Amino acid sequence: MYSLYVSKPLSSWSLRPWILLKELGIPFEDKEVTFLEDRKQQQQQFLQFSPTAKVPVLHDQEQIIWDSLAIIEYISEDYPQVWAEDRYARAWSRSACAEMHSGFAKFRQTCGFDPLVHTPLKEVSEQVATEIKRINQLWQEGLNRFGGPYLAGKKFTAVDTFFVPIASRIATYGLESYFSDSTLAYQQKLLALDSFKGWIKG
Repeated sequence: MYSLYVSKPLSSWSLRPWILLKELGIPFEDKEVTFLEDRKQQQQQFLQFSPTAKVPVLHDQEQIIWDSLAIIEYISEDYPQVWAEDRYARAWSRSACAEMHSGFAKFRQTCGFDPLVHTPLKEVSEQVATEIKRINQLWQEGLNRFGGPYLAGKKFTAVDTFFVPIASRIATYGLESYFSDSTLAYQQKLLALDSFKGWIKG
């Protein structure tokens, strides 16, 4: 059985593989660790299970996999349902995940992940607005191309898990006005997931 090391509820990267495993009903041992104020002490503790002293990290017997995207790809080798069945939907999904994984830096920096609060953003910079509009465009493309209600079609897959933290940030910072009716419906669908509610409760 997998063992997944995460930190709840504020680690958005931890949330991604955790919620995927929960939604797909894949068995795993939930290893929750706590961020410490003393970063040096935290690093020493985290190095006991993570080569980068960061979370998430997945243990599968003697194999250790770190980084959320690498973890999800590894899981998909055992569970193909992690990605969409359709070849083109899979390709699009991987592109969208990669864009999320490496992009939207200004948005993520300005709008930190905290699903426990609601603090509407008083001012949205042009750069942040551009990145938010790109997210709306990306979601709209997936929903239109593959028919919804999820980004790659009828089933929840890896590409959805990568955008759950974004859905939460939209609610936290009151950014709904940047999204269309259909992308807002998708955002609400993600926030209504039992697994996401479970993550918040810890």
